[in-house]
Amino acid sequence: MVRSEEVDKPFWQVPHEVRLRVRYAETDQMGVVYYAHYAVYCEVARTEWLRRLGLTYAEMEEKMNVLLPVRRFSITYHRPARYDDELRIESWLAEPPGTRLHFQHKIYRDQILLAEAEVTLIFVDKVSWRPCRPPEAFYEALAEASTH
Repeated sequence: MVRSEEVDKPFWQVPHEVRLRVRYAETDQMGVVYYAHYAVYCEVARTEWLRRLGLTYAEMEEKMNVLLPVRRFSITYHRPARYDDELRIESWLAEPPGTRLHFQHKIYRDQILLAEAEVTLIFVDKVSWRPCRPPEAFYEALAEASTH
């Protein structure tokens, strides 16, 4: 469902939602999600954000010869997530996509904000590992998604 405040936003600014359930193995001795798992949750959300464009990481690596390594990851924890919580992760780009993708993530349990993360990825050439421009197919997929 698109909220009224999102109608005039570019596609890349509209939050994409992913839901997942906390598994027992992701919790620590205190019964809360171990802090490092939040990075994995954000990775799941970014993967699904790309899939919404009709792209996959595997396709970009194999067919377009680009990689998207994480350059920076920052997170602020507000409240703990616990075993069996259903989490809702909202993800969007904080700025127009270019040679880097600057994602914002908000992680919720119900309507309670648990954490906020910022993740910057950069496009790099698969062979040289040097920064590069995104493949044309990325921009085409973004343009196509923006028309729907």
